[in-house]
Amino acid sequence: MKARTTAVVAAGFALILAYTLATLFKDKGDHATPAQGMPMVTITVPELSENAVEGQKLFQENCSVCHGDNAVGREGFGPPLVHKIYEPGHHSDGSFFVAAKQGVRAHHWSFGDMPPVQNTSMRDVERIVVFVRELQRANGIH
Repeated sequence: MKARTTAVVAAGFALILAYTLATLFKDKGDHATPAQGMPMVTITVPELSENAVEGQKLFQENCSVCHGDNAVGREGFGPPLVHKIYEPGHHSDGSFFVAAKQGVRAHHWSFGDMPPVQNTSMRDVERIVVFVRELQRANGIH
């Protein structure tokens, strides 16, 4: 009988200890999560060439709603283009033209598919690419 009582007490103690530890180390959900729409990267904006300044304006008008001001991305909306994924050796300038004209199926990020960008000409996209590439170079992406 004494052995049974000892086993019950030990089991009770183990349950109390397990509950206490679980409560103590439980994820309370108060850890930091990125805020919707916030920039995803921090960059340096260099002095831009004349074509890049024009591209920056066009980027703001056509791309920044998803890709953020100066291509830093927006949490929950679109990825940063100043990112090693978009370096010229991985995404050529032509990929920007295709993306603007046809859209892009999601493949590197989980933002969903990118729709075509309406009302942008080849010249507009050319200037946008100049802008993005100048930002990339200024931030060590070649």
